[in-house]
Amino acid sequence: MLDTVTTLSDVLYAPCEPYQKGTLSVTDLHTIAWEASGNADGIPVVVIHGGPGGGGQPSYRQYFDPEAYNIVQFDQRGCGQSTPHAELEDNTTQASVADIETLRQHLGIESWHVFGGSWGSTLSLIYAQEHPNRVESLILRGIFMCRKSELQWFYQDGASHIFPDAFAPYRDHIPLEEQGDLIKAYYQRLTSTDGAIRRAAAKEWTRWEMATSRLFPDPSYLEKAEDLDFAVAFARIECHYFINGIFLEEAHILNHVSLIQSIPTVIVQGRYDVVCPARSAWELHQALPNSTLTIVPDAGHSMGEVSIARELVAATDALR
Repeated sequence: MLDTVTTLSDVLYAPCEPYQKGTLSVTDLHTIAWEASGNADGIPVVVIHGGPGGGGQPSYRQYFDPEAYNIVQFDQRGCGQSTPHAELEDNTTQASVADIETLRQHLGIESWHVFGGSWGSTLSLIYAQEHPNRVESLILRGIFMCRKSELQWFYQDGASHIFPDAFAPYRDHIPLEEQGDLIKAYYQRLTSTDGAIRRAAAKEWTRWEMATSRLFPDPSYLEKAEDLDFAVAFARIECHYFINGIFLEEAHILNHVSLIQSIPTVIVQGRYDVVCPARSAWELHQALPNSTLTIVPDAGHSMGEVSIARELVAATDALR
């Protein structure tokens, strides 16, 4: 039965402020912003945000008991408070993995739990495959392995059958003769030298994703498309990664899944996730005997949905 009484604040911990913030120069070009909240002597966990290009959020701290956890967040290259804003140069999956490891070393953390959803699950898995001895466990939501079939489903033909009304403006922003490859067409506009063209494309790209993220669409999510600072970084960096196949071979995560067989993994997946359908979570779970999979029956993609949040908090509480 759908729970229409419990609110998000009922299942999350109370808001808390960081006890430390900083920036870290990772290349001559890129500087990443980071923060730590909760208990400085607590269980270390790093939160990997989505997108790519989404940036961290204060609300992400609330999925952890602040008395038990040392909660580390950072903004990946080009987004949030990291600089330069919306920069695509030297912005790759390999660079993001290296940044996580550089941050861990900078903070003097031996190993940590890794928490990520959507693109955050992608990057968490790849980081774990590169540095398995630094990962105590994985807590993942809305599994996205960035295969061609997943990109085709959401950005070209698939989710459009469920949300045709939301898809139409996203599709129709592109001339008919270019609609056979929408990612390519958007990439051309999001990398245009004309700022107005970039902003218009970013708005439609972001609106499509926000319109489909929840089982019951939330108008406040659509407002993110109106925040052009957010939308431009989000859309440009996402499209940059996707048109380049996240700079890795097809099916990289499943091809190298043997590297993380021993890492305890919790997977939380919305049954009606249209952005990252449950098939990917199921396939990952089947490939990882040391994983548990919870398919949430009354949820879509967003960690802001009450039933998803409840399962994520239960997972972090279980590690205390």
